[in-house]
Amino acid sequence: MNNETAGSAKQSLDAENPAIDNILREILSDLLGLTRAQVAAMTDTTALFGAIPELDSLAVAGLLTEMEDRLNIQINDEDIDAELFESFGSLLQFAKNKLDD
Repeated sequence: MNNETAGSAKQSLDAENPAIDNILREILSDLLGLTRAQVAAMTDTTALFGAIPELDSLAVAGLLTEMEDRLNIQINDEDIDAELFESFGSLLQFAKNKLDD
């Protein structure tokens, strides 16, 4: 993807916050093997790390990679802390913030 295409993809995601939500839900479903119904039921307060057995430390690495690929963002080591994976809402807000960078 060239910079112009990446820029337009970023703009369309920024303009459509539901798109970010949907992409994040797809990633969780695809990566963790959760059903679409399970991820559709997630709210901002749905606990993630420690509450979903499939989301272990290895899955976290895959989740971050998928977020980078599908959202066209770059996640640096210093961006990652325990609070990021506390809830679906915290993960979603992180993705939105990275798109605003």
